[in-house]
Amino acid sequence: MPEEPPFIEPEPEGVGLPVPEPQDLRERSPARRTPRARNNAETFFPADRTPPHSIQAEQGLLSAIITDGGTVLSECEAHKITTESFFLTAHQIIYDAIERLSNTGIAIDEITLSEQLRNMGKLEDIGGIVYINQLTASTATTAHTPHWIEIIKEKYYRRKLIMTSTQTVERAFQAADSIENLLESVEKDFFAISQDRVSENAEVTSEKDGIVPRTMKIIRAMAQNGGAISGVPTGFKPLDQMTFGFHPGQMIVVAARPGMGKTSIALNFIEAALFDRKREIGRNVLMFSLEMTSEDLVQRLLAAHSRVNLRDLQRGFGKPELVEQLFRSAKEYQQKNLYIDDVGGQTIMEIRAKARRIHSRTPLDLIVIDYLQLINGTDSRVPREQQIAEASRSIKAMAKEFGIPIVALAQLNRKSEDDGRAPKPSDLRESGSIEQDADVIMLIDVKRSGRKKSETEEEEDKQRRVLERVLIIAKQRNGPTGEIPLHFISNITRFETPATEGTQEPNF
Repeated sequence: MPEEPPFIEPEPEGVGLPVPEPQDLRERSPARRTPRARNNAETFFPADRTPPHSIQAEQGLLSAIITDGGTVLSECEAHKITTESFFLTAHQIIYDAIERLSNTGIAIDEITLSEQLRNMGKLEDIGGIVYINQLTASTATTAHTPHWIEIIKEKYYRRKLIMTSTQTVERAFQAADSIENLLESVEKDFFAISQDRVSENAEVTSEKDGIVPRTMKIIRAMAQNGGAISGVPTGFKPLDQMTFGFHPGQMIVVAARPGMGKTSIALNFIEAALFDRKREIGRNVLMFSLEMTSEDLVQRLLAAHSRVNLRDLQRGFGKPELVEQLFRSAKEYQQKNLYIDDVGGQTIMEIRAKARRIHSRTPLDLIVIDYLQLINGTDSRVPREQQIAEASRSIKAMAKEFGIPIVALAQLNRKSEDDGRAPKPSDLRESGSIEQDADVIMLIDVKRSGRKKSETEEEEDKQRRVLERVLIIAKQRNGPTGEIPLHFISNITRFETPATEGTQEPNF
């Protein structure tokens, strides 16, 4: 029977679990305890001092990675967390197994992790399945992940500084090297720690294959296109003329009051991207629907594409030829790569992780999120405005990370309705940060004739099933703003550009 592991007194920043390692903590150093040590240099800590560490932060982070299916792992990689970052040997072994699972594309959970550790012959070394279950049961939320990562990084670099300083003292006492060589070596070692701690993302314009040549390539393509769409088409010619399509790294927000057609216009964007006739290979699109089921969305896509009134079919009034039209549209969609995730109540971290996995297998060209205010916050204790602000920032970061445009639908508050005016970006519900993060903001509004329509007139509009709408380009970082008149054909839930109308003159 293995020896019962000692209990480590909980620290404020951690979860506090029995640690499956009875050895003296002072004997462990990253160079000697890691299963994938960078070198075999003999390093040590002072015999009377315990190296900086936080067992609870390490337990919390590992628990978050396991319980969140590997979503947190990408955050660890972004912050340069490695096996050496962990103090306990058991935690290093667990993180090593997690990395191996991730590299092979296997989902991370208690079962797959235990099996991986068993295959490595390390399961009993870390305390067995019991310790893994204790880890996952100890953390109720992953909201503290950034805090745990910072604690682990700080402790790790303090240990590295101690080891490097100790080595420097020993070398200085030994006097084996000249002072010039010693100073140069010490400077190099400390600079390596600093360089390893901070990732370098800045680009210099003098690079031969750097940012300037890439930018000139884009400008040359724009000149050769002669006004043609350079991004993902929207399906509306006036909108394409103003935006030249949706571009990589852009966060596009489409906002409106309920019932104005946010989802419908997003489906129009998806259809335009999937059926772009100027491309031999179809685009790949991912849609997160936090409100509607995937079946309902596909019904609306097929109805809009085939111009068939689904309600008539549901009532039994559909003709056989209309059903045939739907089947033809279904066959066309089966040849396209449209991913639909209709799980409700997701956090932005879950959305980002799912998108990253799909993008790694099949590079995406467009992501649509319906809609922003339905995204759950990672920490329910913070105000809702801060939760939405976190989601908004993450969506913008996703667009830049994946190098694709992301369309996020959003709701407007009632202020514009109450004031009887056209909506504006400040009417975005629950968060002003959406307005700051977005590259393009489009607002859907009714066509205003200077007076409010009566209930009878509004009912007549509904009976005609062709509703007059205006798409307001309220913000565009790299282009004009203005208004585009649209018709919303309610029986097939589709937007179209009026044949006889143009756009309002754009405002630069």
